[in-house]
Amino acid sequence: MDSLIPFTTSGSLVDCVDRKMLVVLRDGRKLQGVLRSYDQFANLVLEDTVERIYHQDVFAETWRGLFLIRGENVVLLGEIDLDQEDEIPLRQVDWSVLEPYHKQEVAAKKQRDELKAQVLYDRHGFCKEGGEGDGY
Repeated sequence: MDSLIPFTTSGSLVDCVDRKMLVVLRDGRKLQGVLRSYDQFANLVLEDTVERIYHQDVFAETWRGLFLIRGENVVLLGEIDLDQEDEIPLRQVDWSVLEPYHKQEVAAKKQRDELKAQVLYDRHGFCKEGGEGDGY
């Protein structure tokens, strides 16, 4: 019976080792790389890592190499289907072209989040403590 219960711990990552993975972090960064190792805290080691940014129908990526990720910063972890990876309907552009748009979007999101936090504090008494990404 116990063998039918799915893993709910970092042990469920054992099948993901040596596979290309997408990792979304609490600060919004999106990383793609080969999962080489993990531990009981879901700290991850990605190899051949690239960071991707998106804007409308284009994307850009920059090389990050070997990347160590603290488990508490992982929002989403998923395997990339290598058969469908090249069929995405997005056009790749240079990082330097897309980065200003991305920074502008991040700044606008931060401003919206601060405004939401202020409204929740003023109208409903919610606490304004916490930092970037604590909404997860």
